[in-house]
Amino acid sequence: MIPPDRLRAAYITAREALLAERVPEGHWVGELSTSALSTATAVMALHLVDTDKHRQLIAGGLRWLAEHQNADGGWGDTTKSLSNMSTTMLCRAAFALTANDCSSVLDKLEAYLTEHAGTTSCERAEAIRRRYGKDRTFSVPILMSCALAGLVPWNEAPRLPFELACLPQSWYRFVRLPVVSYALPSLIAIGQCVHEHRRSFNPLRNLVRRLARGLSLKVLRRIQPTSGGYLEATPLTSFVVMALASSPRRRRAGSASEGPSAEVIDEGVRFLINSVRPDGSWPIDTNLATWATTLSVNALAAAGDLESLDTKDAILQWLLGQQYQKRHPYTGAEPGGWAWTNLPGGVPDCDDTPGALLAIQAFHPLWDDGDIAEDRCRGMDWMLALQNHDGGFPTFCRGWGILPFDRSGSDLTAHALRALIPAQDAPPRSRALDYLARQQRPDGSWLPLWFGNQHAPDDINPVYGTSRVLAAYRDLGLKETAECQRGVKYLLSVQNADGGWGGAKDCPSSVEETALAVEVLIDLAACGFAIESQNRKRQVDRGIEWLVEAVESGRFRETSPIGFYFAKLWYYEKLYPLIFTVAALGRAVLRKREPDAQAMV
Repeated sequence: MIPPDRLRAAYITAREALLAERVPEGHWVGELSTSALSTATAVMALHLVDTDKHRQLIAGGLRWLAEHQNADGGWGDTTKSLSNMSTTMLCRAAFALTANDCSSVLDKLEAYLTEHAGTTSCERAEAIRRRYGKDRTFSVPILMSCALAGLVPWNEAPRLPFELACLPQSWYRFVRLPVVSYALPSLIAIGQCVHEHRRSFNPLRNLVRRLARGLSLKVLRRIQPTSGGYLEATPLTSFVVMALASSPRRRRAGSASEGPSAEVIDEGVRFLINSVRPDGSWPIDTNLATWATTLSVNALAAAGDLESLDTKDAILQWLLGQQYQKRHPYTGAEPGGWAWTNLPGGVPDCDDTPGALLAIQAFHPLWDDGDIAEDRCRGMDWMLALQNHDGGFPTFCRGWGILPFDRSGSDLTAHALRALIPAQDAPPRSRALDYLARQQRPDGSWLPLWFGNQHAPDDINPVYGTSRVLAAYRDLGLKETAECQRGVKYLLSVQNADGGWGGAKDCPSSVEETALAVEVLIDLAACGFAIESQNRKRQVDRGIEWLVEAVESGRFRETSPIGFYFAKLWYYEKLYPLIFTVAALGRAVLRKREPDAQAMV
């Protein structure tokens, strides 16, 4: 039993920490983790464009990589990540391409690669392909980078059909592209790079690709945002720049190079220069401002504490201003959705759009509020148009169900369901619930699409996924369904001995995962559902106490790399532990006031 004053003090501490993270305009921007992978790719891109001009940035990036090598000789995607082959091979390529012979780094690096992938270039290339399977979104760019650095032969880099980018956008989902929907720039630039170094044996295919080169480059330039960064992402932009900069055509033209290719390179380099951090590293992406803001607003709403937010009007207007009003040039998405960022490289998606709609709903629960009601309706229509034939909701594009990050996701579907509650639209809801029922695993859990845990088998995070799906069952009033009961039992069954939760059974407890589990379990327990025994009640109490102690000790600010940023690239976000703690402890304080919850807290 946690004393009410202690619980409330912990909540206020967490809340004030979150409120203090706002920018002067009133919303949140957050801070994404620095990335060894981003840094390695940026270094390679700048080296291939102009070594002398960017010498200082290149040296700073290599220095940062050397200082942040893991003890085992490899690199992970973040400074808190376990080493992996993809990032380590890219770091090896950066040192090789720039002819940096730092023996203290390279000796440990080679020992790691030998242990985990063998000594030959073929073995190492196979290790990279094995990590990504049929999805070539990231394996081909890595292999291209390694080929440019002379680490693997060009026949290890698969060809990509860049000529397909010349087709109308509406056709993309029918031609079974070997990359996911958001990777069109990679398809074009890397496809052309590999083609120039490794022509097909089919003369007709070579002719088609020669004819498609100019048109596909115009597409690449047309979809480049004004910031210069595709998706505001350093890796994707770097891959595009290095692919085009290494072209024999460009090298022959030298400084006289012009046209779409030169423009893409120039704009991409501008983005990379503007994105570098003071310590010489690059982040995985510029920011998640829209996502961080909607999560923060919804956390305070969950705590029943929006009154503590003195910038409500400014945030509401800012959020409404982020809704897309025109067809998106990148994915062809219709107007009405929201992206993860307010920057021009964002793309509307079915996680940020529900988050924005829920935040607007929290500010304006009534539906007769003129323009705001119209904006909300357009957002809901945008989501409904995205629903797949399987009943679930994907991230960016409907019907691209071949590769993992284009499929329907349980966490996305649950988020969409919560945002669609005011619509009272029964058929889509029924189909989405059927999808969630089919996706529930035998142990009662659900897996998310965009989140994982590096300590769990296959990098899964069923605690995150189950917590997010249970929130939808809770909000829909479906707490007594068999699916919901199994989900609750699963979460309780994987609680750690210290009272916290990790991403799965026996994973180390983290602030983010503990808070997500506690928030939803408190709410279900407060309604008198599923936790009948005193033992189960004590389990939730122990989770609350774990969070309270984390706040009191300052540990609630500690981040964990639980996010996936495209193709299993790990990241952590500074605001995640604060946001999730505010939601969980705020729920605990709120339920403490209700008679039915007195025994819980």
